[in-house]
Amino acid sequence: MRFVADMGVPKAVILWLRAQGHDAKSLAEEKLHRLSDPAILALARAEQRSIVTFDTDFGALALANRGEVVSIVLFRLEYPTPGLIVRRLGVVLAEEEDALQRGAIVIVEETRFRVRMLAQED
Repeated sequence: MRFVADMGVPKAVILWLRAQGHDAKSLAEEKLHRLSDPAILALARAEQRSIVTFDTDFGALALANRGEVVSIVLFRLEYPTPGLIVRRLGVVLAEEEDALQRGAIVIVEETRFRVRMLAQED
């Protein structure tokens, strides 16, 4: 899969994604840290990437732009250590990769995650 990591996503998470064989881009590494949320959404859409973020604004943006689907992995963790983020992301990818490829918002918490499909089913 292809990902773009928003600001605040630890570099260890990006490196883990790459080690798992994913194409992961970091806004910080790309010097794109000043992009607005709508511009990040447009970048992800253009490059067919899922956004990994802690920013709840992306959920609302994705819902408002349902015709132009971009998947969002939104972390809502009380203590977001890199190790916990990687463990939770590993579970999400193992169980919901198909949903992310079709267009979804996945809200990731410490002990559970919720999936909301964005794509219109045929």
